[in-house]
Amino acid sequence: MMGEDGMNSFWENEIVKIAANFSVVILCMVVFLAVFELVTKYKNWEEIQKGNVAVAMATGGKIFGIANIFRYSISHHDSLLSMIGWGVYGFLLLLGGYFIYEFLTPKFNIDQEIANDNRAVGFISMVISIGLSFVIGASIR
Repeated sequence: MMGEDGMNSFWENEIVKIAANFSVVILCMVVFLAVFELVTKYKNWEEIQKGNVAVAMATGGKIFGIANIFRYSISHHDSLLSMIGWGVYGFLLLLGGYFIYEFLTPKFNIDQEIANDNRAVGFISMVISIGLSFVIGASIR
């Protein structure tokens, strides 16, 4: 049976840390994408299945953004709980950025344009998610 020292060395093993980080990030990615699905007026995966490139770009930007935030969180925090906490905080900032983007474009509805496969809006949405993820990530130390 493994004692306390054995368990500590197990959690300090680099392979175990990588697997734990990977698993947690995948789980968070699924949850965070579900949250984005709730706040958008279109169904991401149904639209992507139909070939809606604007939705694919916007969703891809969100996926990249979330992953990039966790990249920074993993590199700056040793404990799994700390990494998760900062990743969640970063996601909330990214979600806030989404609402600000929607608010700052009163001439048209972002969600409606993306649902209608307006690729220009989808592209800008993707770049905003990616760009904000670098700013958020650099800030979570």
